[in-house]
Amino acid sequence: QVQLVESGGGLVEAGGSLTLSCTASGTMFNINAMGWHRQAPGKERELVAAISTDGSTKYGDSVKGRFTISRDNAKKTIYLQMNNLKLEDTAVYYCNQYRASWFQPSALDNWGRGTLVTVSS
Repeated sequence: QVQLVESGGGLVEAGGSLTLSCTASGTMFNINAMGWHRQAPGKERELVAAISTDGSTKYGDSVKGRFTISRDNAKKTIYLQMNNLKLEDTAVYYCNQYRASWFQPSALDNWGRGTLVTVSS
C-alpha cells in the first residue's frame, strides 16, 4: 500500500520561506511523477508543482519564480521550497503521486493527508 507523508508545514510570516517534504513508502517511486497540490478554504484544489521522472517540472502560475520542486529518488522524497510566501499561499498542501512518469492530470493517483501552511501578515 502506497503511503505519502508530508511534513514541514507551519506558520510563517509573509515574505518568509518554508520547505515541505513528502516521503513515500510502498512504492518504487523512481518510475512515478510526483507533485504538490493545495487547497485553500472555500477554493478548489489546485496544482502547485509537479516533477517527472526525468526531472522536468511544471508550476502553477501563482507560484512560478517563488516555489521550487525537487526529488531525491534514493530517499523516496520530494521537496517544495517555498520562498517569498504570500498571504494567498495559505492552504493545505497535499503530496501526490502519478501512475505515470509524466504529470498528466489523468494519471493522478495517490495522495497524502496534507500539511497546513499558514502565511501571516
